[in-house]
Amino acid sequence: MDEKNYVISETKLFVGWLNRKMRGRELNEEFSKFWEVVFARVRLGDDGKSKGFGFVEFKNPEDATKAKESMDWQELMWRVIKVDFAKEDPEKLQAREERMRQMAQEAGENKEE
Repeated sequence: MDEKNYVISETKLFVGWLNRKMRGRELNEEFSKFWEVVFARVRLGDDGKSKGFGFVEFKNPEDATKAKESMDWQELMWRVIKVDFAKEDPEKLQAREERMRQMAQEAGENKEE
């Protein structure tokens, strides 16, 4: 996919140069200390080992911005990390937003029962 086709996320951050022992749970713990995290995931290769990068999604753009500003170039598990807003495929982003709307609608319906 071309660079020009990417959408820059307002709530999802790319976290690079991670320690290879870092997992999603630890990434979530680090970013959840100060901001409301929806999820954190470290990408793993086919061999089950970390690829050295991951993603953290926040509930709102303000938290994502504060996290980026605070965590970029900071040390995490003895490695200096690089944090930036994630580039997303517009089709995947649209599908995820639709799933989130459906889940919210279903949750609302379940409350009324």
